[in-house]
Amino acid sequence: MTEPRTILIADDDRAIRTVLSQALGRSGYQVRATSSAATLWRWVEDGEGDLVITDVVMPDENGLDLVPRIKRIRPELRVVVMSAQSTFATAIKATQRGAFEYLPKPFDLKELLAVCERALAAPATASAEEGEGAAAEGERLPLVGRSTAMQEIYRTVARLTTTDLTVMVTGESGTGKELIARALHDYGRRRTGPFVAINMAAIPRELIESELFGHERGAFTGALNRGVGRFEQAAGGTLFLDEIGDMPPEAQTRLLRVLQEGEFTTVGGRQPIKANVRIVAATHRDLRQLIRQGLFREDLFYRLNVVPIRLPPLRERVEDIPLLARHFLDRARASGLPSKQLAPEALERLKLHPWPGNARELENLMRRLAALYPQEVIGADAVTAELAEAAPATEAEAGGQGTSLEQAVERHLSGFMAAHRDGMPVRDLYERVLAEVERPLLRLALAATRGNQIKAASMLGLNRNTLRKKIRELELPVVRGLP
Repeated sequence: MTEPRTILIADDDRAIRTVLSQALGRSGYQVRATSSAATLWRWVEDGEGDLVITDVVMPDENGLDLVPRIKRIRPELRVVVMSAQSTFATAIKATQRGAFEYLPKPFDLKELLAVCERALAAPATASAEEGEGAAAEGERLPLVGRSTAMQEIYRTVARLTTTDLTVMVTGESGTGKELIARALHDYGRRRTGPFVAINMAAIPRELIESELFGHERGAFTGALNRGVGRFEQAAGGTLFLDEIGDMPPEAQTRLLRVLQEGEFTTVGGRQPIKANVRIVAATHRDLRQLIRQGLFREDLFYRLNVVPIRLPPLRERVEDIPLLARHFLDRARASGLPSKQLAPEALERLKLHPWPGNARELENLMRRLAALYPQEVIGADAVTAELAEAAPATEAEAGGQGTSLEQAVERHLSGFMAAHRDGMPVRDLYERVLAEVERPLLRLALAATRGNQIKAASMLGLNRNTLRKKIRELELPVVRGLP
């Protein structure tokens, strides 16, 4: 009969030590738990344990500092890092220092047990090398938020920094797709090389091939000298292909050849050039829909979509809005604008806004508030006024200026009808459209009444209980402390 595996736990929270000891014990593991980093280190030095689970913040030492020390003397010993400091920097540091996995607190016990099984079953490898030259904790954070969705993104990006895999980032405009590309570069193995970005939607279609691959003298009218393309500029680093869905078909064919063969030729050239770049692509468009329409190559999609990362819109991570708002106010202060804070009711007002411009819209709002309002603490009235002031511009950008609601809805529905004509299954359209209209209507009514459900129900002509039911069904945020 095989001896049960031993798991060493270090956490200064007695409740967590108890919960983990009981859960792991029921799963058949031997468990030793301590609140001290020094005790954990002594156990490791003595050769005890088959797996370590450690918190980051402990009374006598930072758990992250223990990881490389453990890997130096026992490279086969897996270390799982837990932290309530659930930031992008924590996930990156844990990965760079050799942790097998990083788990933000609070964690799911089933997930932790699954991580333990994977760690104990994984083959022994050499210890991970700590990333020298990577941005240190305390420096600017490229990604901000503690929602579940963002935690998963942190973990994914942290894992990808140790690889050169091609990444496809999708998400609405303003969600921060370039931030993901920069994080992969700045914290990855190519961080000493250049980061080069090109936006396909911003370059004339006839010039994209030359911009990407360069051209020889005389390759086309006006090519008086040899031009160096973005692939050559990014050699040894990262090439960020933004708005990849706008790439013309002929350039798609050349890019596919680069991804397949690892080399390219300039426009008008014959000598192959080695492509020494990591590619990160991004788009706000539905590439699968473009493939169905014959506008994007399916084989190129699969070459680019090796690791997909979807950035959620801000309305799907409302709990991150206060943290993001403070982050943007700090950035505004660092750029020379006055120091500002948001009152609690102002933060709650922000949660009620639909944020069609996502994090970019929120940052612009914070900069306006910092620049235009003399008071140090900004209240909800100022936030409401600025959001109302910016609303016409948002509608104009969306193409809704001077358009009736009926016309706007008809234009929106025409997309569903076109999909139906193209053979795509469209179901439950009546309920879907009602929900799309109902959600912003209720959200705006609650915003106009500052979360007062009695006033909102009166404005809408609804019974208060009916409004409450719809708020629950549509999962709308509720301002606490207001009826």
